[in-house]
Amino acid sequence: MTVESFATATIGTALAVMAVIGVASAQTPGNSNVDGLVSAAKNAVGLDWLGTFMRLCVVPPPPVSGGARGTGAPAGPPAKDTWYGEPAKVADNFYFLGTRIHSAWALVGSEGIIILEALFDYAAPDEITGGMKKLGLDINKVKYVIISHAHADHDGGAKFLQDTIPSAHLVYGGPDWDAIDRSTNHAGGKPKRDTDGTDGLRLSVGDASVQIVTTPGHTPGTLSFLFEVKDNGKPLRIAYVGGTAIPFNGDAAYYDGYIASVKKMAKAAADFGATALLSNHTEFDNAFYKAHTAANRKPGAANPFDVGKAAVGRYFTVVDACTATAKVRAMGKP
Repeated sequence: MTVESFATATIGTALAVMAVIGVASAQTPGNSNVDGLVSAAKNAVGLDWLGTFMRLCVVPPPPVSGGARGTGAPAGPPAKDTWYGEPAKVADNFYFLGTRIHSAWALVGSEGIIILEALFDYAAPDEITGGMKKLGLDINKVKYVIISHAHADHDGGAKFLQDTIPSAHLVYGGPDWDAIDRSTNHAGGKPKRDTDGTDGLRLSVGDASVQIVTTPGHTPGTLSFLFEVKDNGKPLRIAYVGGTAIPFNGDAAYYDGYIASVKKMAKAAADFGATALLSNHTEFDNAFYKAHTAANRKPGAANPFDVGKAAVGRYFTVVDACTATAKVRAMGKP
């Protein structure tokens, strides 16, 4: 992925968002609460968080009935060429191991490796273990596999990784471990319960570490992360949001709890001095495109993930305002 193609993708997304912003406000004509909240989100978008705005502020159309799901065709993984992405070295000790849609990462320290996310079960062998081999990373040095939340697109490969790297500790939030324990058909197979990711827990591999911030909302046990990487020899501080998508038919308690987690993570990111924001879906942070842009940049060039403290703060403003908008739409009041 070249810088030029990344720029083209960003401009195309920007045009789409500008067109859809009017739709977001028009969905509830005359509602000043919604108009004001959408306006606040719009003002915070810039060129960084366009996909986040579209996913959270724009109510999707109802699903079309019928189609392939009604044909009786057996379910299975999509064609590989629709999701597979090459791995990429994003910074001196930080690597992208995700698909074109979902992200996974390797943080390399002086005493081991931390993997973030496990992808769908069909993607994990090619993207994570296969990607590490392509990048020259030794899977036997993985000490932790940290999962942001127990949804199949991020943890379907958890059992595969647990079986393939038995020395690595598998980390989930406690409430999501509980959900896995209760499950009878966990995607990719049920992993064995291991480490609970508790608020403030720091997992270290020598000179690299990940600090956990519990952010319940997307799931009850969603985990977000704070960590530092080296980029061209300089520190780059990253805030990683573990779960962004919201339902549009939730109740007040759900939205209030989700917003509380947004504010908690926003403060944590600001206190940490994060200048980069990552998620686990490319639609939220353009991770797939940025990762390959970072890998192919000229020596000494800026990292595309390094957007600055203000832009990181604006991400949380977008999420906060769009979630408050969803609450008003669902409840009929703030």
